[in-house]
Amino acid sequence: MGDSTTIRQSAFTELGSRTKGDKVIWALVVVLALASLLVVYSSTGLLAYKYNKGNTEVYLFKQIAFISIGLAVIYFSHRVNYTLYSRVARILFLLSIPLLIYTLFFGVKLNEGSRWIRLPIINLTFQTSDLAKLALIMYLGRLLSKKQEVIKDFKKGFLPVMIPVAIICILIAPANLSTALLIGATSMLLMFIGRVSGRHLLSTIAIAAIPVVFLVIVSMAYYDKQESKSKDLPAILEAGRLPTWIKRVQNFVYDSKQIDKDENYQINQAKIAITKGGIFGLGPGNSEQRNFLPHPYSDFIFAIIIEEYGIVGGAVIMFVYLLFLFRSIRIFKKCPYAFGAFLALGLSFTLVIQALINMAVAVNLFPVTGVTLPLISMGGSSFLFTCLSIGIILSVARNVEQTESPGKVKQPKPEPSNESLA
Repeated sequence: MGDSTTIRQSAFTELGSRTKGDKVIWALVVVLALASLLVVYSSTGLLAYKYNKGNTEVYLFKQIAFISIGLAVIYFSHRVNYTLYSRVARILFLLSIPLLIYTLFFGVKLNEGSRWIRLPIINLTFQTSDLAKLALIMYLGRLLSKKQEVIKDFKKGFLPVMIPVAIICILIAPANLSTALLIGATSMLLMFIGRVSGRHLLSTIAIAAIPVVFLVIVSMAYYDKQESKSKDLPAILEAGRLPTWIKRVQNFVYDSKQIDKDENYQINQAKIAITKGGIFGLGPGNSEQRNFLPHPYSDFIFAIIIEEYGIVGGAVIMFVYLLFLFRSIRIFKKCPYAFGAFLALGLSFTLVIQALINMAVAVNLFPVTGVTLPLISMGGSSFLFTCLSIGIILSVARNVEQTESPGKVKQPKPEPSNESLA
């Protein structure tokens, strides 16, 4: 008995010694994982009762499995020298393009949009935009690090960096406009930090804003204020998910105060949950709106957090994400090589901006999007790709830690040319 205990202790000691990187980020991951277990278990009670004959623990065990696999993904990906991600970035980017095209035409359809592909044999679905998002940020970090000497030039610097972003966003937008806008905004922010010309960025933003402004104008033009409902759209505006986007904009602009509207059912139920939560919440597992709010375990899980843990609990979760961003910025500032710095910052921007958008939707500060709350929403392919992103950030942090430690050999430069941030 004593020998087995000693073996387990030595195994944990060995694992701890091999776990490197920013310890605060590791702690934040654990906090979010624990919060995920509590809230997912609470919010999936009705779902489990409906589809699993009252066995409400099914989704709890499923979430435990996803968290266990996710932590393993973080651990093994953080042990990889981040220079390897520079080498595979182009391959993943080129692979994501045909996958997105296949998904667009042959993927699993939901609400007029095709976002998933079904994997053979294991019969599971995964969202190809998650892979494309990760691949793009990695590839963008690689390009920015290599183009620093010509980054202000339109043909040699801006176009080679901008074209991959445009390709990915255009392929994702027809089925998932919110994710495409998120990726575009994150990429623009990373390019701004990567010293891309402000004039070029402003011109791109102006061009990208044209379809968004068009969507808002159409939404306002085809809304009957007297009857508080959407007018019949012409046939040209009935293509794809355009009617869904128009309705969401209309609901956000006009129907936010009309709680009896079926079109605004989700956000109204979220408001009720937030109101019931108050300052300190109803307590763990005491949510009432989980039985009425659609997708309380994914898109609107932040509303359940506030209902059960109050505004204080919601503020704590927001603080955790902002602290995660702060620590990633710290890694960016300490990393001596451009690729690692851009990689850590770009991935952290993606995760934190997605979290802030999810929270903004739940409190009706942003139109309904469908993006999940990273590391807290119920597990799926998005959860695992989030874990991979965190593992890559920790890989950069681990190498920064090694270069700062006395007696350690400095890591080789990721790319021989234009890697220094000095």
